[in-house]
Amino acid sequence: MKEVKHSPLSNLPLWKQWKEEGSTEAKKSLIEQYIPLVDFVSNRLAIGLPKNISRDDLSSYGIMGLIDAIDKFDYTRGLQFETYASWRIRGAVIDGLRQGDWVPRSVREKAKKIEDAYQKLEQKYLRSVTDAEISEYLQVSEGDFQQMVNDIAITSVCSIDDPIKEEEAETRLSLLVDETAKNPDYKVNEVYLKDTLAKAIDKLTEKERTVVSLFYFEELSLSEIAEVMSLSPSRISQLHSKAILRLRGSLGRFKGQLFQN
Repeated sequence: MKEVKHSPLSNLPLWKQWKEEGSTEAKKSLIEQYIPLVDFVSNRLAIGLPKNISRDDLSSYGIMGLIDAIDKFDYTRGLQFETYASWRIRGAVIDGLRQGDWVPRSVREKAKKIEDAYQKLEQKYLRSVTDAEISEYLQVSEGDFQQMVNDIAITSVCSIDDPIKEEEAETRLSLLVDETAKNPDYKVNEVYLKDTLAKAIDKLTEKERTVVSLFYFEELSLSEIAEVMSLSPSRISQLHSKAILRLRGSLGRFKGQLFQN
């Protein structure tokens, strides 16, 4: 489904009633107004998850995230609620899933090994490495490597509350910037961030770049992308997983450059 768009001021009377008068009826109305955001985010995250993960569970987690967003949102700052709420909903869904231990430790270990392999080999060769090179580095057959990628497809989502590196406290949420606030470092970091992302995306294969573009910018489902690219949904899922692992490895390598200040 398409994301429901609202004008930033379309629900201003409700926001005032809730924030300034504490009207529970106004809060209930806001929840009803923005509940389509929960469906949108939940449906996006459901792609590639195991079949035993209930859509109702995703929606329940998402609703809690929406309520949290409504409680914490400051309507006086001129920000768009939909963007803020989408991050909160996504984080709540992923955190809810992780509390249920939905991904085995062994799968997460595989993801970390492949991510590290991409990081080290692409830093060494300064180019996009092949499946054969990754397989050799991991000391597994190419068939086993492809199976590993399939196994970790469900870990390609992340919470904004996750630490950027396991041994550090800084989270993705801490890096979200309020563009209306005056921050002298923002423009500098923005330039580095764009440069780093561009370099990371350049290292993706052509098919991986296409999948990332169609999934995150055109908002197509995996099955729709499969139809566009004349590939199977499982192959699209695999390409998506490889792209995410490559990007994580590249961004991790440039972290010191991006956030040294």
